[in-house]
Amino acid sequence: MTPAPITSDEFARATDAVVASVSRVIDGKPAAVRAALVCLLAEGHLLIEDVPGVGKTMLARALAASVDASVRRIQFTPDLLPGDVTGVSVYNPVEREFEFKPGAIFAQIVIADEINRSSPKTQSALLEAMEERQVTVDGQSRLLEHPFLVVATQNPLEMEGTYALPEAQRDRFMMRVSMGYPDAASEALMLRQRDTVNPLDSVSPVLDAAGVRALIAWARQVHVSPAVEEYTVALSRATREHPDLRLGASPRATLQLIRAAKVWAALDGREFVIPDDVATLVEPVFAHRLIAVRGAATARGRGGADTVSTSLRAIVGSVRVPLATR
Repeated sequence: MTPAPITSDEFARATDAVVASVSRVIDGKPAAVRAALVCLLAEGHLLIEDVPGVGKTMLARALAASVDASVRRIQFTPDLLPGDVTGVSVYNPVEREFEFKPGAIFAQIVIADEINRSSPKTQSALLEAMEERQVTVDGQSRLLEHPFLVVATQNPLEMEGTYALPEAQRDRFMMRVSMGYPDAASEALMLRQRDTVNPLDSVSPVLDAAGVRALIAWARQVHVSPAVEEYTVALSRATREHPDLRLGASPRATLQLIRAAKVWAALDGREFVIPDDVATLVEPVFAHRLIAVRGAATARGRGGADTVSTSLRAIVGSVRVPLATR
């Protein structure tokens, strides 16, 4: 069903309401909150990576609570099986036939908690769902609901009991963000407000699934000029040619960068994308997909993640910015 068209004012009111709702739970992290909203409206998926206890899962749950949509949470553990995620066919002795039992992936917002504590085999159960919005079990494909968003949390790889996400899995995530520790004022406020009260108890939906679909449709109409498209492609190609990067951005990453930039522009009240939108989103959209050349990080006294970030900043600084973009 095609969603009813909305106005720019209605888009602004709805998105402001979601941001305000999530921000009541997530104090002092506007960038992370905005990233989650961008992924929802750009039909991407969000990876939140940080140490335990900084609010990764709370952000995912706050977003889910702010949208009146079906929500499932999957706690990824070493013994989780692919069928627990996608579903399995179970034999019914009464009917003498197999019946499909849907897995936890059959929801509009799926919280994949601590995704890198499961084996790569189980992680890969998400691949088809995240890319094609469908699940194939026993040769039969079943469509997922729309909208569909996976918000995954993961701990740093250096922590015990974690598995690295395969490259194909990382490439399915539109953006990766880190929460970081709260500032002193936010942490003190948390102590006062959350000692005896769960902040999620005060969150109620401000938007339903139909409303999300209408916002998605609005963001799709944001104009991208040929000059901005060429600028985006130039940034992607530069990551594939940079001497310190072994794996550059995929064509999927280029497409997702444009989709994210459209939503970013819409959230700023514009109906067209400017180069700054693209440049701002390069690191959260590209960084988790890139791999530094072995030895380059050590030779320059940096870790692999630092090498990727430094390379991306150099690329953004070196690629020519188009002047006329509308």
